Formats: sequence, structure tokens, C-alpha cells
Amino acid sequence: MEATNPAQSGPSGKSPAGSFRELLADAIRFWEPRRIIYNLILAAATMTWLVATWPHFRPALTWDSLLFLVVAALLANACYCAAYLVDIPMQCSAVSRAWRWGRWGLWLAGMLFGLLLANYWIADEIYPYVGR
Repeated sequence: MEATNPAQSGPSGKSPAGSFRELLADAIRFWEPRRIIYNLILAAATMTWLVATWPHFRPALTWDSLLFLVVAALLANACYCAAYLVDIPMQCSAVSRAWRWGRWGLWLAGMLFGLLLANYWIADEIYPYVGR
């Protein structure tokens, strides 16, 4: 009588955890290099506001505002992690091959949304109140 290993599933003999690790590794290989681009674009937008309206923002440059900027950057990166919540289930779906191209669309949509939020926050919440 042949003993079976309950941790193995399917004809390939791969464990569910092993396949999840592969999906996660694939997601990390796609998303993490693009996180750098995401952060650089958001930093460029912030620096553009700062430089383009320099005399207006000068009084706002304090240690407290630096702390706020660090917290905002951490929150932006936490939002970036939401891509994993979409990517991993999509890799398991029937459209996983097409999803390889869909990732780029998700990245672009997320990047544009992050840029929109950053610009809104600066234009509507920070800019009007600086210098008062």
C-alpha cells in the first residue's frame, strides 16, 4: 500500500503553500521594481509644487511638515501594496495569461490615482493655508 502525503495536492505534487509562494514571488518581481518609479513620480510632483511656488511654501518648511511628508510617503506606499490584493487572485483565475498585460493597466491606473491624490492634497489642503 502506498502512503500519500496530505500536504501534496494535484497531479503536480506541489503543495498549496508552494504555489502561493510562487504567485507571491511573481507578484513581487513585477510590483516592487515599479514601486521605485511610483515613489519617484510622486516625489517629482511634490518637488514641482515646492519649486514652482517657492515663495509661498517657504514658511511651511518646518520639522513638523517634514514629519507629515514622511507619514504621507508611508501611506502612499501602503496604498501601493493594495495591488497585491488584486494581483494574486487574478493570477489564480482563468484569465491569468491576459492578466500579465492587465497588471500594467492596474499599475498605470494606480499611479495616476496616486498622482491625482498627491496633487489634490497639495492644491486643496496645503497650498491655500500656507503663508497665512
